[in-house]
Amino acid sequence: MSEITQELLAKLPKTDLHCHLDGSLRLDTVLDLAKKQRVKLPTFDRGELFKLLYAGEHVESLDDYLRAFDITLSVMQTEEGLERAAYELAADAHAENVRYIEVRYSPLLHVREGLRPSQVVEAVLRGLRTAKRELGIRYGVILCAIRSQPPEQSLRIAELCVAFKNRGVVGFDLAGSEINFPAKVHKGAFQLVIDNNINCTAHAGESFGPDSVHQAIHKCGAHRIGHGTRLGENGDLLNFVNDHRIPLEVCPSSNVQTRAAASWEAHPVDFYVDYGLRVTINTDNRLMSDTTMTKELYLCHQHYGWSLATLKEIIISGFKSAFMPYREKADLVAEVSKELATYSLATYSEDAAAKPKLTAS
Repeated sequence: MSEITQELLAKLPKTDLHCHLDGSLRLDTVLDLAKKQRVKLPTFDRGELFKLLYAGEHVESLDDYLRAFDITLSVMQTEEGLERAAYELAADAHAENVRYIEVRYSPLLHVREGLRPSQVVEAVLRGLRTAKRELGIRYGVILCAIRSQPPEQSLRIAELCVAFKNRGVVGFDLAGSEINFPAKVHKGAFQLVIDNNINCTAHAGESFGPDSVHQAIHKCGAHRIGHGTRLGENGDLLNFVNDHRIPLEVCPSSNVQTRAAASWEAHPVDFYVDYGLRVTINTDNRLMSDTTMTKELYLCHQHYGWSLATLKEIIISGFKSAFMPYREKADLVAEVSKELATYSLATYSEDAAAKPKLTAS
């Protein structure tokens, strides 16, 4: 009997378009950086620290989920810490054959010890450049404004995007709690990046209804939507997103953990895929959700019965939705499509090896 395994999915070329740097550190790196920087953590016991960081079953909401970031941010206030975190994230992604990763974070959350926002951006880019040079993984950086901060701060992030355009920064994002913090307040920042022909996305429809997605698209001009879990509640808007091929950056494990979706079965992503929306699957926060791209795809296969053909289509959607120049993207999509075509499941008889082989089709 043939089956889709994590071993198979790990071999497939992939993207990760929605991945937060401050939510994707290695646990051992948090401990090591804290010791080196003399940062006081709630605990230095590895198991106990993981319990504090991992969303698991104890998180009640998105706001609750976000509290764990206080711990990781405490060790990400130096250039060395930022550069290391960025390099290791890219290395971890490369280890599961992520060919292109977009790393997002808010520079203004890393200035507590005196770093300038531009130094923060430079440090992260150094780590990613080193990973690309050593491992070959392609990357882009998305700078995040925070909904709960004043619009002047968002404008500052937008100005950084303009300054670092063509130097590794590929997009602007609006992140943070949606409740009581509408996207339209930050319209000026979006307008600045759009005026400078820079890509933008926005967390929307995660902890608030479809109006949040509407604002992100129609008031702010977002080119992609982060999460979009509540989009299905407005059929008209759903069809607009589908008709205009606006990609959704879906992060299933995270959505279930933050209660954006009540369960895997209640998550709308299976409907989105069936309806034909441009869905991409992503990790969101590798540490907090204890996940990888391989694991996310495998869990979707387990819960929704997605075939290998469907998983390949979603992988291609990831490459098509990347914030990279069209010519470069078209070449990469062609290359990845050709490579994906070589993977298929071998069918085994009952007395054959339990694990399916990877065969050239």
